[in-house]
Amino acid sequence: MYAELRDTATELAGVLWREHTVYRERGGGVVIRGEHVGRWISLAPTGGKDQARLRAGRLLDGGTTAPARSEIVVDLSVGTSELAAVCRRLLADVAAAETERAPAATRARRPSRPQPPARPARERRSRHTGLGSWAVLLCVVGVVGLWAYSVFGVYGS
Repeated sequence: MYAELRDTATELAGVLWREHTVYRERGGGVVIRGEHVGRWISLAPTGGKDQARLRAGRLLDGGTTAPARSEIVVDLSVGTSELAAVCRRLLADVAAAETERAPAATRARRPSRPQPPARPARERRSRHTGLGSWAVLLCVVGVVGLWAYSVFGVYGS
């Protein structure tokens, strides 16, 4: 079954994308990666005769694959052009799911009120010494005082 999936995937990749990579996945299926479009398609055996599970998803930054957004069982006995049409439909579903999610994400990040203009870093810092700085300063003075007492206090009298 793998050889049949591999042949079908190679033909399908040539129809869909000029630049592609075809490789075997762990489950015995075949993956077609279109790096230039940021999408992937997977053909996996279903257990039925001349059938394959077709999944599509997008590629994340760094080249990892995101989980499948669309999935369908197809008959491998149909021609390559029919399989390509099904793949294009799945890829369109993936693109539509991505564009639906993107505006919501940008709305969530947008502040509800305008931010004040950014000030230079020097003006943002407080001029007052913080509590932590005072604690460190007191510890240093205490250590220097104990050292001075041990060196000069014993011999000074």
